[in-house]
Amino acid sequence: MTGQVTQIWRHPIKSHGRESLQEVTVIPGQTMPGDRVWAVAHEMSKADGSEWAPCANFSRGSKAPQLMAISAVLDGDRVTLSHPDRPDLTFHPDTEQDLFLEWVRPLMPADRAASARIVRVPGRGMTDSDYPSVSLCNMASHRAVEQRLGRELSICRWRGNIWFDGLPLWEEFDWLDKDVQIGEAVFHVRERITRCMATTANPDTGVRDADTLGALRSWDHQDFGVYAEVIRQGTIRPGDKVQVL
Repeated sequence: MTGQVTQIWRHPIKSHGRESLQEVTVIPGQTMPGDRVWAVAHEMSKADGSEWAPCANFSRGSKAPQLMAISAVLDGDRVTLSHPDRPDLTFHPDTEQDLFLEWVRPLMPADRAASARIVRVPGRGMTDSDYPSVSLCNMASHRAVEQRLGRELSICRWRGNIWFDGLPLWEEFDWLDKDVQIGEAVFHVRERITRCMATTANPDTGVRDADTLGALRSWDHQDFGVYAEVIRQGTIRPGDKVQVL
């Protein structure tokens, strides 16, 4: 049984924007190129860019839903961010942090730790997992959540990297510890992705408006998508086949 790639996304700054791609070349032991290159540490964080750090160190959509409405375009080391309530911002995250911190301040809740600095670990995307992962998401599973809620949802709520269709809902959960070929690349699937409050926020408005977690729990879990590691380099494009090896 094979599926097909439908969309490819990357998120240059962790929880601060997404960008659709027409192709990507993944490399063993690395995250998707351009994905989560930077992360925004809050004022209570101990993250200093010397090594990977857990999500709790960063400003993120689960605590600040307005961040979910940010879109991004990555051009080398320059990022352009867009949000419905803010003017577009183009800046260098490594050298123009103050521009970003001023731009993002109105989007942060007053009762949360303020964003303080941008960190980057060379050669290591700041994924939610403690290993360099790429997230794989199933359109059939997404449609099942829509049906549970009785409304359409943007797939951007899930912040997935590679989306596929043509396979049964929750098929991806059967891939644990298996190798999956997507286009020219091969991935080893490591674990299911347990979801948080970030998915309840509308990616167009930044307002929490859907009980995605309640819908997931109707299947007796709170998971959506799987984390995988790249084990064979290759290029991936929409329309490529997805199959378990």
